[in-house]
Amino acid sequence: MKQQASQGTISQRQLFLTHLAQTSDFPLALEIDRAEGVYLYGKNGEVWMDLISGIGVSNVGHRHPRVVGAIKAQVDRYLHLMVYGEYVQSPQVDLAQALVETINQTDSPRQCGVYGPLDNVYFTNSGTEAIEGAMKLAKRFTQRQEIISCFNAYHGATQGALSLAGAEFFKQNYRPLLPGIRHIRHGELNELEKITCRTAAVVVEVIQGEAGVRIPTWEYIQALRQRCNETGTLLIFDEIQTGFGRTGTFWAFEAFDVLPDVLVCAKGMGGGMPIGAFVAPQAVMRVFKDNPILGHITTFGGHPVSCAASLATLRVIQEEDLCRQVSAKAELIKSRLKHPKIREIRNQGLMMAIQVDGFATLKPAIDRGIAAGLSSLGVITDWFLFCDNAMRIAPPLTITETEIEKACEIILASL
Repeated sequence: MKQQASQGTISQRQLFLTHLAQTSDFPLALEIDRAEGVYLYGKNGEVWMDLISGIGVSNVGHRHPRVVGAIKAQVDRYLHLMVYGEYVQSPQVDLAQALVETINQTDSPRQCGVYGPLDNVYFTNSGTEAIEGAMKLAKRFTQRQEIISCFNAYHGATQGALSLAGAEFFKQNYRPLLPGIRHIRHGELNELEKITCRTAAVVVEVIQGEAGVRIPTWEYIQALRQRCNETGTLLIFDEIQTGFGRTGTFWAFEAFDVLPDVLVCAKGMGGGMPIGAFVAPQAVMRVFKDNPILGHITTFGGHPVSCAASLATLRVIQEEDLCRQVSAKAELIKSRLKHPKIREIRNQGLMMAIQVDGFATLKPAIDRGIAAGLSSLGVITDWFLFCDNAMRIAPPLTITETEIEKACEIILASL
């Protein structure tokens, strides 16, 4: 009892620092009481606008009523029932069908692979798990070992996904990692010749995220698809950050008139719940069925509550026509962020990098934006893993023009 009494005097912040594993010496340590829409509310009345959507997750805002309603309705039916792929669970089936429809929703011609439509979905718990599954799938299907990714790429932090990362400082202390990984420069046509008949898959972000929003040309993505077709290589698009409307189309690949052989998604698809997926043609995915049987297994992948939340998120994006609004909102942000310290703004929709002259300028500005929430209204922004001179802006797609105007005022003041 004495121990419990003494524990009662310890603050939540102290307990957080003592008992939760930390990944840096300077966590934000904001104590959030509740969240709604684009706003986070602190326990002492602080208010922040979340301009990074929990790092690309809350595309429809925090606690969207339809997402919350879907979660509550599913909780009243059932939670986990069985390991993935054994029981017919409506949340999984309905979400899989809806995902496939988003991929095949246009009649416009696209350069495709040779294995058929992307019609088979494997649900996971996160983006990095989806990447791991896609890597296994490519090796098993092609019977090849080499996988190519890009310099300055980020695909997750587990050992396989980390092996794909294209920044050595991020992975050097975890070696040995997977063998057979090669890297090419994103967006450079002359690098594509490194894809050969020994390559099982090329894993590429359609738009590089942690490199600071680097957008390739239409010609590059077309040539990448063609090279993979020529060499029998699976083209894997990582749309973990770009999917679910972030770039102004439901999938970023739509702007490039190309279909991948495997599509990986997560983050924004869950409406705040943990979920990921990789999608492939049934002719490719079926290799998991034998030699060995149960070639890829997950216990909690496709959790029914997460699937229900994801389907609600998908429907909100479609029925509230959020993709169509993205371009105008992005242009408003760009028009308002005029400042001598801003060198460049790169964006595809509401995936934005506001570049300044260096980290010494950026970090204090981010800190001041957050600190503003202690007295009135603050903004939460961030930088990128492999680009520390650019501010990450990726607000919920539901952000209003009035909220954009206010957010830009705060950013300019912080600079």
